Amino acid sequence: SHLRGPAGPGQPTGGWWSGIVGPGLAIDTDRWYVVAPNMLGGCQGTTGPASVAPDGAEWGARFPYITIRDQVRVQAALADALGIDVWAAVIGGSMGGMQALEWGVGHPDRMRRLAILAAPAIASADQIALNSVQTEAIRMDPAYRDGDYLDAADGDGPHRGLALARRMALLNYRSPDELNQRFSRSWQSGISPMGDEGRYAVESYLDFHGNKFTRRFDATSYIRLIDAMSSHDVGRDRGGVEAALARVRAATLVVGIDSDRLFPVPDQRLIARHVPGSVDGGEVVVISSDYGHDGFLIENEAVGRELARLLDAAV
Repeated sequence: SHLRGPAGPGQPTGGWWSGIVGPGLAIDTDRWYVVAPNMLGGCQGTTGPASVAPDGAEWGARFPYITIRDQVRVQAALADALGIDVWAAVIGGSMGGMQALEWGVGHPDRMRRLAILAAPAIASADQIALNSVQTEAIRMDPAYRDGDYLDAADGDGPHRGLALARRMALLNYRSPDELNQRFSRSWQSGISPMGDEGRYAVESYLDFHGNKFTRRFDATSYIRLIDAMSSHDVGRDRGGVEAALARVRAATLVVGIDSDRLFPVPDQRLIARHVPGSVDGGEVVVISSDYGHDGFLIENEAVGRELARLLDAAV
């Protein structure tokens, strides 16, 4: 989706950081020129599987395997085209945090400040396992047709597999406490779920968001982006993670969410301890939130305070 602004044509939801980026906000657009490119492999502008290939047909399943490092190479080319030699700051959360860290390691002279939020330096076995079952859910949908579905009629396509993959992901975006507080064991209707007809409210929540996601996202894009996250390892071909982190030259803020079960705080602690320019003496700023991984998107006051502190730092 887009960084900030209301929902509209092509954007069924509001901007994901509208409470952080904008006039007078933590990332103040009256002060800073903000660039937020869609990522390579996605389906919101930058080339992805639904884009037209040089032969005039859509890429579809022919779209190549990509890594976080590939995505950052594309972003660096964009910076070159814009005439930006050095960023005032590179900031990212979740997959964007992987990209931001790759910027810091792979292009250490091209930023003054770096912020990594709710992201790891390397994808763990647990994270790769979660990713694998999501992509398998899509591939097992008969409508996926080995990725050859882009000519399907409106309403057709691997929507069931994509919705199921999104439901799996949502379970790790939110925390157990938040789900219990919101839904407990409540029923979706007056019919008991202890049978074949009724449902629990939390099931309906997952269905709603899974189905909503299929209206704005391409299944093969989802697979390519998930695979890119599994590929993430800043230490690959660089002597390992610690040696790679030692390359970072920017003043670096590292933020974790205490209830994040997708990329838990130890992932951020590894980064903070090994980047030379930690603004917090090698410590992670831990934000308390009931919202799990999505806390970096929801806890605007706490996240904004830390980002403003970084941007105000003299470097």
